[in-house]
Amino acid sequence: MGLLKKWCLLCIVHCMGVCALYAQSASDSVPINAMPSMSEKALAKIKKQQADSLWLTTHVPQKATRRSALIPGWGQAYNREYWKIPLVYGVLAIPAVTYFYNTSFYNKTKFAYEARFKAQNGDSSDLAAIDPELTGLSIGSLQNYRNAFRRDRDYSILWFILAWGLQVVDATVFGHLRHFDVSNNLSMQIHPQFNPNTRTPGLSLQFSVKDKGKKPLHITR
Repeated sequence: MGLLKKWCLLCIVHCMGVCALYAQSASDSVPINAMPSMSEKALAKIKKQQADSLWLTTHVPQKATRRSALIPGWGQAYNREYWKIPLVYGVLAIPAVTYFYNTSFYNKTKFAYEARFKAQNGDSSDLAAIDPELTGLSIGSLQNYRNAFRRDRDYSILWFILAWGLQVVDATVFGHLRHFDVSNNLSMQIHPQFNPNTRTPGLSLQFSVKDKGKKPLHITR
């Protein structure tokens, strides 16, 4: 009987070991579902967001101001607003073209006026060099045109300086706005309000502006 019990015990242990090995091999053979890979579009979007976040941490609005003051459009390029560069040069081109136009006719009318003035004093040597467009004008008309072209030339310089300054201001303002999330974190809420001083009801207009990386700023009106 003792021998039979030992053989039964050995058979039970052997069966348990075989079952355990079979269960382990069966679990190992079960295929593991791999996580679905991200699409190229989603991966590119994540990479772009990471690059934008890294660029934003190194972006300094003062650099946009200095660069735009040195070279028009450089600050807009630093702010990644490339579509503004043609507008900047288009605005600057208008006073630049008018400056050269007015300067050219100012020189012509000035020379014609001086030639006519010399001719009145007996020196007609410069009359032949007067521009053909101005030969039929009197000395008084030449003087008026000379003054008008000189005035318009000076205005062109003023407008050019003003346009240059405006693009510097644009680069500065939008350089600072780059650090503000004005898309989803800008909210406006209207709440009823009661004024205890005048005992009259009213409305409260509240703006929430969030600076990236900082706590929201609440403005109530």
